[in-house]
Amino acid sequence: MKMITVQNLKQKKENRDSFFLLDVRDYHEYLVSNVGGYHIPYDDLDNRLDEIDDYKEVELIVMCRSGNTSIDACKKLMEAGFKNVISLKGGMKRWAKEIDPSLPVI
Repeated sequence: MKMITVQNLKQKKENRDSFFLLDVRDYHEYLVSNVGGYHIPYDDLDNRLDEIDDYKEVELIVMCRSGNTSIDACKKLMEAGFKNVISLKGGMKRWAKEIDPSLPVI
């Protein structure tokens, strides 16, 4: 499983690198804080894959609350034919701790 650190994701965002960020946290978590990723809760992912079908060939970074669910989501995406999926190590908790401490994480 490929992983990316929050520092590397921050750099990609600042550089405006080409990638797709998918946030698989629950709806209420996403409403409290997010970093601009496309939101599909993990439990809905199987039924909503068609929404992100255009991103099968691009770098797709998956984030969750702490980094565990994003690994499972990456596995689902790879099984569905996505080629370049990467899990955000530590998820939103690490992003808030190391990049933007002003963000609340529930």
